Amino acid sequence: MIEPPAEPAMTNADPFGLLVEYLDFYHEAVLRKFDGMPETEARRSRLPSGWSPIELLKHLIHMEWRWTEWRFLGTPAENPWPENGPDGNWQVPAEESLDSLLAELRTRWARTREIIAATPPEEIAASGGGFGPEDQRPTLVWTLFHMLQEYVRHVGHLDIARELSDETIGE
Repeated sequence: MIEPPAEPAMTNADPFGLLVEYLDFYHEAVLRKFDGMPETEARRSRLPSGWSPIELLKHLIHMEWRWTEWRFLGTPAENPWPENGPDGNWQVPAEESLDSLLAELRTRWARTREIIAATPPEEIAASGGGFGPEDQRPTLVWTLFHMLQEYVRHVGHLDIARELSDETIGE
């Protein structure tokens, strides 16, 4: 069993601060899911859909980039879904290691925290990045809530994959 850290304080009444703390919590949960998992297991699928934990990890890295850099900041991208192969499934080439992807997730989260620190929660996403007119672009806080639900959902998927892999359970 993996012992999870404590959730954010129950006395936190700052909604935006609490959102960011929960993003930290679930970001760390992804890292915990891979703690002690051999790379061979991270690359193995035990599910009918065929995805492996390392592929889901790469998806999360790019999901976060898409929502913060491409969609929210409007950074141009030739291919905003680089983790997808020709059949639409997540892809991780052999030359990309589990350790390198875990480091990339940490770097990605550090960049997201920089964006959060420099941007008011009510700021509207820049044009570009897949968004149209201003009334169809989300605020930073909406963007972060969307990312939170992605993390929560996919940590649940990693829970199942990890339990099927070595019977390790925990948050």
